[in-house]
Amino acid sequence: MNQAAPGTVAPGTAGSSAAAPGTAGSSAAAPASPDDRYVIGVDFGTLSGRAVVVRVSDGAELGAGVHDYRHAVMDTTLAATGAALPPEWALQVPSDYTDVLKHAVPAALEDAGIDPSKVIGIGTDFTACTVLPVLADGTPLSELPQFSARPHAYVKLWKHHAGQPQADRINELAAERGESWLPRYGGLISSEWEFAKGLQLLEEDPEIYAAMDHWIEAADWIVWQLSGRYVRNACTAGYKGILQDGEYPSREFLGALNPDFADFAIDKVAHEIGELGAVAGHLTAEAAAWTGLPEGIAVAVGNVDAHVAAPAAQATEPGQMVAIMGTSTCHVMNSDVLREVPGMCGVVDGGIVAGLYGYEAGQSGVGDIFAWYVANQVPQRYFDDAAAAGRSIHEHLTALSKDQPVGGHGLVALDWYGGNRSVLVDAELSGTVIGATLTTRTEEIYRALFEATAYGTRKIVETFDAAGVPVTEFIAAGGLIRNPVLMQIYSDVLRLPISTTVSTQGPALGSAIHAAVAAGAYANVREAAAAMGKVNRALYTPNAEAADAYDALYAEYTLLHDYFGRGANEVMHRLKTIKREALS
Repeated sequence: MNQAAPGTVAPGTAGSSAAAPGTAGSSAAAPASPDDRYVIGVDFGTLSGRAVVVRVSDGAELGAGVHDYRHAVMDTTLAATGAALPPEWALQVPSDYTDVLKHAVPAALEDAGIDPSKVIGIGTDFTACTVLPVLADGTPLSELPQFSARPHAYVKLWKHHAGQPQADRINELAAERGESWLPRYGGLISSEWEFAKGLQLLEEDPEIYAAMDHWIEAADWIVWQLSGRYVRNACTAGYKGILQDGEYPSREFLGALNPDFADFAIDKVAHEIGELGAVAGHLTAEAAAWTGLPEGIAVAVGNVDAHVAAPAAQATEPGQMVAIMGTSTCHVMNSDVLREVPGMCGVVDGGIVAGLYGYEAGQSGVGDIFAWYVANQVPQRYFDDAAAAGRSIHEHLTALSKDQPVGGHGLVALDWYGGNRSVLVDAELSGTVIGATLTTRTEEIYRALFEATAYGTRKIVETFDAAGVPVTEFIAAGGLIRNPVLMQIYSDVLRLPISTTVSTQGPALGSAIHAAVAAGAYANVREAAAAMGKVNRALYTPNAEAADAYDALYAEYTLLHDYFGRGANEVMHRLKTIKREALS
């Protein structure tokens, strides 16, 4: 649920933000009026935060600001001490998030050139599950001198996978006991989520666990910093906190995992739930000084980056799947039926919009895979050639491979470099490329990685369809939609038309839409989405010849997917174990 960071170039960026034919709504801003009102949307991604100023009447984006996190992602060393972190860790520093409010929001206001007194609300979204331990007043434990050197005191980013052993135990026990909530999550709880991370915290640093008053989603913590009130948003509570039908996992279940974990839900997690689009509170004087916004304006209940993007794409009806494509991809969709979909991240009543069931699936690595490949596997001569041609390395590799016939590279890859979120829900899986020879070129592997992520998406779509939750429209959002070659590959692999969001900041626009509802400008999210959201309908359509060729490659992908991912060969798990033991 996580965008490509600003400051990086999306693979093959087309460089044009003009709306294509078929756009719902106009991408051009209408003339300003003295009666115009505005809202702010802030999207907290994996490496940076982005703020947009949006006009309430029509969703026009008038200004934007970006702030990169100073500490980025701590996945090898802890910044405070320089100490090495174990494998599969991913931490962040909470002050980086408040810095976004202090820098990106004022920059967006300046860029828009509007009167800040006309802003009526602010909404925010976050990657999830991104969670941190805090005191009763919201102070992060990492900010306490006695805990600043302790890794478990910091934010655990969504891609922190070191709690996989705890997730395995949760899943095994839940299946053994027949816990009614387990099928709502496709039969498996992810190591990325609140309970696995919380159990890891308890068992590896019980002092930190005892000291924390709240195990809080960053989405709710940032709203607390803005409004002075802690309200737990319904989205993360349902998808990441195992809140189903008003109940968390029972005290008996949690105590069976670890006696000291029995009261985790009651003591550390449970809190007032805020519905999406509702008012969490009002901007404090301190937050007004940070942002340059008027004190007292509405602060919307927090949300997840992927889920909040659906209204920005006008995807508020059943069957409209939105894929937010950035460092990872999160797939969200509304439906009017409740089904058990294998390997899904969850289904929550009202999890996206009120009155419908919101489904979530995802891929742990997409843009991250392309970035890793470029950073670690591409020879210098490609960078030199790209610079000589006046284009980014991603654009260059895309251009070199785009005209090759489907299958011409003789490769198929598995898109598990960050593990598999859906449909296997297994962070211990890893990536591979099959078919490489001494004549395989750099750009061919790059294209095979593009295709692998498309195959992973097709696996998700097929799983939804097979479970009786049909996907009727596929809408892409996020930084990667700027690559038309990648989008065409997805359309061909999926055999579906692909629509795209007009906004390049879909989650931020979605947060602004929720802010407009919280401020009372619209009665509900659907109404606001119809007025403020925009989408290019069927911008890409499948090429029949390419789709036929991709069917054959997808069949090979499926064989590898099941062989390595469904127990026939556990080599990836064994290698992860060997790695941990070697580095311990």
